[in-house]
Amino acid sequence: MEAGTIEEQFPLLQRLNEDGELVGDLGVVDLDRLAEVYRHMVMLRRFDERAWNLQRQGVIGTYAPYKGQEAAQLGAAHGLAEQDWLVPTYRDWAASWARGVPLEHGLFFAKGHPRMGLVPEEATVLPAQVVIAAQTLHGVGVAWSLKLRHEPKVALVTFGDGAASQGDTHEAMNFASVFRVPLVFFCENNHWAISVPLERQMHSETIAQRAVAYGMEGFRVDGNDYVAVVNLVHDLAERARQGEGPFLVEAVTYRLGAHTTADDPSKYRESAEEERWEAKDPIRRIERLLQREGRLDDDAIAAAEASAAEAVEGVLERFHSALDDEPATLFDHVYAELTPQLAAQRDRFVARVKEVER
Repeated sequence: MEAGTIEEQFPLLQRLNEDGELVGDLGVVDLDRLAEVYRHMVMLRRFDERAWNLQRQGVIGTYAPYKGQEAAQLGAAHGLAEQDWLVPTYRDWAASWARGVPLEHGLFFAKGHPRMGLVPEEATVLPAQVVIAAQTLHGVGVAWSLKLRHEPKVALVTFGDGAASQGDTHEAMNFASVFRVPLVFFCENNHWAISVPLERQMHSETIAQRAVAYGMEGFRVDGNDYVAVVNLVHDLAERARQGEGPFLVEAVTYRLGAHTTADDPSKYRESAEEERWEAKDPIRRIERLLQREGRLDDDAIAAAEASAAEAVEGVLERFHSALDDEPATLFDHVYAELTPQLAAQRDRFVARVKEVER
């Protein structure tokens, strides 16, 4: 690859600019769909903010906010067909929710509650992975299984720019490309691996160009542009379904909040940088488009906020009610039939809980 041609070979795909102006067609979505996506984004942002507050109140443990990455996550999730698989990381509660995982699972995860891994049976989503980049291997495994079974399904695995620096990701890309599995590698490049900026993680200009080394096609997309993301993922998923995969997508976005509730980004990020990305907020982008098209006014915005608040309260109610689960349920769903050894452990555990509660 000749130097100086990276930007030409991997252009940043965009359909809706930061001013809410269409610079491409809507493709697989329409304005009615975007109005619904807008309401979903507002609700997801309010949940994210509430989860942060719950950690500060000591209700849950460490939580990883996704503020600013809603368009990338929803676009990726919505671009898949109903039967396709999502293999998420620990920050992808918006994407998981869009594929059928209740939002309270994000709170279970931060709480260390046994329900955190109980994905609804009808949801084609794997449990969230906290080990950095491990899910890339899982994604390849899912896609390889789909290919061996001759199922017309696709998998999409999400990971961050930090995970792109891990060996597991490179092993996953190599295996996926050798065996041509129906997989989309979806990198949410939010520019910071905790406190390490992207330019300190790699020397190449883009993450997308790494696809060349593995014989894959790579793409860069504006990760704050829902319209561009959902159209790209939809097209790549259909191509992967026809045996053309795997693919690598670099969704260029930004983590507007902290890495986790244990982090203080003011220690390593400049406020000017954060302000530049605040102007590219994915929610404001769709809001401006809908306002320009006469699909959103002040009353509709207020209604979206009220609906979001009500939905988040419902999430919290379900979360708090689940905390009353019997402790022994952590032994459920380990095996189809409980082994004698595990049954004995459960009995000892139950006896110990009763002693403590006396």
